[in-house]
Amino acid sequence: MPTHDPDDRSEAEPRDGDPADPGDSGEPGEPAAADFAEVRLHIVSGKGGTGKTTVAAALALALAAGGRRTLLAEVEGRQGIAQLFDVPQLPYEERRIAVAPGGGDVFALSVEPKAALLEYLDLFYHLGRAGRVLERMGAVDFATTIAPGLRDVLLTGKVYEAVRRRSAEGPRYDAVVMDAPPTGRIGRFLNVNEEVVGLAKVGPIRNQAGSIMTLLRSAQTAVHLVTVLEEMPVQETQDAAAELRAAGLRVGGVVVNMVRDPVLPPQTLADARTGRIDREEVLAGLAAAGFDGRRQSPASAVLADGLLAEAGEHAARVALEDGQREQLDVLQRPVYELPALAGGVDLGALYDLADLLTRQGLA
Repeated sequence: MPTHDPDDRSEAEPRDGDPADPGDSGEPGEPAAADFAEVRLHIVSGKGGTGKTTVAAALALALAAGGRRTLLAEVEGRQGIAQLFDVPQLPYEERRIAVAPGGGDVFALSVEPKAALLEYLDLFYHLGRAGRVLERMGAVDFATTIAPGLRDVLLTGKVYEAVRRRSAEGPRYDAVVMDAPPTGRIGRFLNVNEEVVGLAKVGPIRNQAGSIMTLLRSAQTAVHLVTVLEEMPVQETQDAAAELRAAGLRVGGVVVNMVRDPVLPPQTLADARTGRIDREEVLAGLAAAGFDGRRQSPASAVLADGLLAEAGEHAARVALEDGQREQLDVLQRPVYELPALAGGVDLGALYDLADLLTRQGLA
């Protein structure tokens, strides 16, 4: 499958302005109205270890539901998409990797800087065979490794091209999801084209960089941030949101991943946190459950003390997570939660996560 049509240069006009915040989230048990229905480029970032690639994959599935077509693009060369969908490593070529509920299609692309540069040289400078000669000489590797910012310009440029590509029936893809770099460098990654605009005053490089920034700052683009309910990831999420806003880039939703539900009711949690759970009640419960048959046995006492300590630790963790939720509320963005999966993430789990994102209104 060709990655672009050189004769097709038409572009969807971005719409200005930021849409109103999401409203009603829908009836319980029913899919919510999509909070970002106008967005065509969904950029997903998050601190390492928060599961941003998993969230990006689930979002691509959710956006493709009902007969739509989405592209899931990765730009870090880790082949994380191939691993999640259990398919061979992705080449620099768009390939269908999954069918969404309702008959939609998910395509995937691993954007590789060297291939993107050769494509760019052919598209804008018609080098063709000369570009391949440069590759054999090592000039392409040198350029993508040494030239400041060129790598990120090429990566964002390829995704931009996929968003704007059209056919006689309309846009090639209803939505494009980018599995982007981590939050620690997402602002610089997305804003690199602004630096190029300042450096290159004329020519195709400057024109393309300006067009990319226009798309990234339009209402057609949203940067979704993935986190877990821990202090460092939440702080990095806050920092990334501030950096994106300062650069004029729109923060979309915040996806809280790997959420674990409390195993104790609220009052018991409060008692556990303050050490007020009645030890005698715990011993009586153990006896009623048939453990050791005696309330005052040494084994029962050891187990009861262990259970009380574990309840206290669990209550402290729940309180910490609640505090991190309050920190995320300060961002004033929609928040979506996905559960921790004891069995890990396989293809079936991705579909389940996609359904949850749809029901909460992200897709």
